[in-house]
Amino acid sequence: MSTLTTLRGPARVVVRQHRWTLWIAGGLFLAAVIGLIAVALRASHVAEIFTASNCRVDGADGDRDCMQTARNYLDSMFEYRSLFDDVALFLTVLPVLFSAFIAGPVIARELESGTFEMSWTQSVSPAHWLTAKLAVPTVLLLAGTAVLSSVLHWAQSYADNPYPSEWYTPQIFAGTGVLPFASLLLGLCIGALTGLLVRRTVLALTVSTFVTGAVIIAFAYLRSGLWPPRTVTGKTLDVSPNIWWVETGDLTSSGERLTQTACSQSASEADRLQCLADHDITGHYLDYHPASHFWPIQLVETGILLALAALALALAFRVLRRRTG
Repeated sequence: MSTLTTLRGPARVVVRQHRWTLWIAGGLFLAAVIGLIAVALRASHVAEIFTASNCRVDGADGDRDCMQTARNYLDSMFEYRSLFDDVALFLTVLPVLFSAFIAGPVIARELESGTFEMSWTQSVSPAHWLTAKLAVPTVLLLAGTAVLSSVLHWAQSYADNPYPSEWYTPQIFAGTGVLPFASLLLGLCIGALTGLLVRRTVLALTVSTFVTGAVIIAFAYLRSGLWPPRTVTGKTLDVSPNIWWVETGDLTSSGERLTQTACSQSASEADRLQCLADHDITGHYLDYHPASHFWPIQLVETGILLALAALALALAFRVLRRRTG
């Protein structure tokens, strides 16, 4: 309550209006942080017990009891990895939920009910009113996201898990680094613009959810093209682990690229060799992103999202000015 008493004007009104939502969101974030810490400690404990058992995950020791111990260990670690991935997925979906919250309950509901007029007649300008509406939940959510994302990164690396989360999967990539913050800001600005344009709570909530979700899904598909991939060619592709396979296929003697399925349906080895000769295939290629491309792709995508967010926010204030004269 001490934080609430230090707030003044529209910011205090926003907190009072949505205090229950803020309390629930804060409780969920706190529960997620505690849960991540507990799972990470449990995973580390399970890994220590398995190491002390002197059993091997490949079952090479041939001991039946060790095979069951290894199976239980692998099942547990896979479950822990899945829990981490679920939290990363939540961070990916969070901007969509935030956009819906801003568009519907925060902006459109006041415009629909007419309660905004009370604020505007109490020496609060429309621009100040909108700024307070957006700033208060954004600051709180960005702070919570920073804590949750940091704890998730720590939890994933705390225990030596045989099932590590690949850095390039959509939920892991979008839920780590600086991308969650850019996505939240984009959701905020899309929600504000939608609420001001639609002015109907349910419809604004629906439209903002659709638009923000579409942008996030689109970038999940386009992400691999945001930074030039590396290419390896040869008769065999000897590549390192933990890389993001972008495209692979066959190469002709002239360097032309063919899809890898050109001869994959051959019934026998002789048919496959004949197919390779018929298509003049002399080798293979692979376009990929190494782990070192994580930050370049993150920064490029973050820059694009922030530019889109700035555009949506500028349009939101422009709409507000036009509708208030």
